[in-house]
Amino acid sequence: MSAKDRFHEAVKRGLEKDQWMITDDPLELEWEEVKVKIDLAAERLIAAERGEEKIAVEIKSFIGTSAISDFHTALGQFLNYRIMLEAKESNRKLYLAIPLETYETFFQSQFAQTVKEKYQLKLIVYEPLTEEIVQWIH
Repeated sequence: MSAKDRFHEAVKRGLEKDQWMITDDPLELEWEEVKVKIDLAAERLIAAERGEEKIAVEIKSFIGTSAISDFHTALGQFLNYRIMLEAKESNRKLYLAIPLETYETFFQSQFAQTVKEKYQLKLIVYEPLTEEIVQWIH
């Protein structure tokens, strides 16, 4: 079993506070010999005429010694998981969950902004101490 990110439970509780129902913890997908585990899957009813919105969330803490190394890992996982979801659960949107402090520092750099736009990263910004979702970035 893979290790959960340090802030896994904080993000999970933040999503639940925002009325998301956690459906998988983790979301396991398999495509031929490739198996992945995305941290969380959730869904919530938006409106009767729109049906259900489903998401998958890869949670990152960015507490390593190098933000750029953490970013490389997170981006690689995000891109691979997005391909897997497109093939196996195309109705589910993938988000990368990052701490507020990381969003306010590293993700404000021109480099991170350019990568976010180029690869169309969807972000969930969370506050680990209050266990709240601060911002959704589509």
